[in-house]
Amino acid sequence: MYKLNDWAAVQKVYKETKSKRETARVLGMSKNTVKKLLALDEQPVYQRVIYRSCIDPYKEQIIEWRCKPYEFNGTRIFRELVKIGYTGSIGPLYRFLRIVDEDMEMISSKATERIETPAGDQAQFDWTEYQIMIGGRFRTVYCFSMILAASRKKAICFSLKENADAIYEAIQELFEDLGGVTLEMLIDNPKALVIENDPKNEEEIRYNPYALLLAKHLGTELNACPYYWPRKKGKIENPFKYIEEQFVKGGSFATMEELNRCGKKFIDEWCDEVHGTTKRIPNQHYLQEEKQTLQPLPKDRIRFKQLQNRIVSADSFVSIDGSKYSVPVKYVDKTVKFRIVYGFRIEIYDRNEKLILKLEKSDKKHDVVVDKEHYSAIAVKFSTSMPQIRRDFTARFKHGKEYLEAAERRLQQPTRHARKILLLTELYDDDTLDSFIAYSIRQDKMDYTAFKSILRDYNSGKLELPEAVAASTTDAVNTITYRDDDPELTRDCNYYEEYAMTEAKNDQGNI
Repeated sequence: MYKLNDWAAVQKVYKETKSKRETARVLGMSKNTVKKLLALDEQPVYQRVIYRSCIDPYKEQIIEWRCKPYEFNGTRIFRELVKIGYTGSIGPLYRFLRIVDEDMEMISSKATERIETPAGDQAQFDWTEYQIMIGGRFRTVYCFSMILAASRKKAICFSLKENADAIYEAIQELFEDLGGVTLEMLIDNPKALVIENDPKNEEEIRYNPYALLLAKHLGTELNACPYYWPRKKGKIENPFKYIEEQFVKGGSFATMEELNRCGKKFIDEWCDEVHGTTKRIPNQHYLQEEKQTLQPLPKDRIRFKQLQNRIVSADSFVSIDGSKYSVPVKYVDKTVKFRIVYGFRIEIYDRNEKLILKLEKSDKKHDVVVDKEHYSAIAVKFSTSMPQIRRDFTARFKHGKEYLEAAERRLQQPTRHARKILLLTELYDDDTLDSFIAYSIRQDKMDYTAFKSILRDYNSGKLELPEAVAASTTDAVNTITYRDDDPELTRDCNYYEEYAMTEAKNDQGNI
């Protein structure tokens, strides 16, 4: 289409030059263009080319179906158009519907109204998955989260599973972290919670029977969101991005238990910051207004799966998924019960289902996990190895080395007697025993039976060792004192030596 100013310029220049070639040169046009513009008697008028659409014959019908009382969506209108002979695609229909909706001033489908629920009324529950470095490798971890709709106080926990058992356990744990139960729990539509929630009919939502039992146990009511309507539970959806950016990314944790401890600490610190919407600190808001409105927690958690049985082996282990885990030795040969929570946490119970211990499941095959405290009741206090007994004895007692050297000349198994003396450290302090060891060397009473007789006299009050015994190994240790009112009962130890020599001579004479 030629421009109006082009036609006027050609007319003017041609009148001056009287040459089409010169006119074309002056205006920078082609000669043919000048000829065509000179051939027009009147200035050119713009005329829009109208292209017909395959949707044109149906426009009135489309408008009717879009408006009340029908209010069909685009897909439904397309199906109805096909029935009456429409052969085009759905694209032209949607382009026309946009024009219709603008003319009708329809409200955008994204428009929502923020709803603030009263304190204690609602908690929202959901989860998402992250890739987190656990034990030196990335693992798929599921983050369960719950938020109190009024105060915005949040709680989270992490799991390796997202099955029904994990969901039911997480709901109970998070309500415990929040300190109470709300009247309503807003949830999504996983099969563990919701069996059917069809937005196309007006029938009741079909909840999972186990989910209903859980809700009854907690004292709350389930409220499932419509499908494909995440803004219904926007309070719980929005924090997941913040958790990913501020906690998950760059994080590395040795175990799942460490991840849970750090995650709970992080979320509690976040709840001490001012919330962008309420302009209040969630923890303060919770303590001031919402905590007292929550329903009390049940005494125990509900479980839907039976605990599995295991018999504790003679070395106090239970076998779970190919690995062995120690338990306190008092359960040896007894039947215990266990369950695995969140795919990583093992809980072991006694036969009355009283919790014995919790530990983290090993991700290694055929691993053996030992807690030495479980064997404390039967633990060997001192080694039975002879070289180690000698090292322990000489390291613990000042006269230990002297005792062993002297005992080797008198006893066949001096190390055995030394170990028995070591066991007496549960009853006597080291200094007292060291004094008796020094005394036993001088009195040549180094065997354990004689050593115990000395201690027996000491305990009964008959024997009193002088202070010099503890400090020296001089002849002072050859003197002992028997406590009694009769002074004749106090004798020098040489009396016993002389008596022993006399008896030895008599024995030789009898032979």
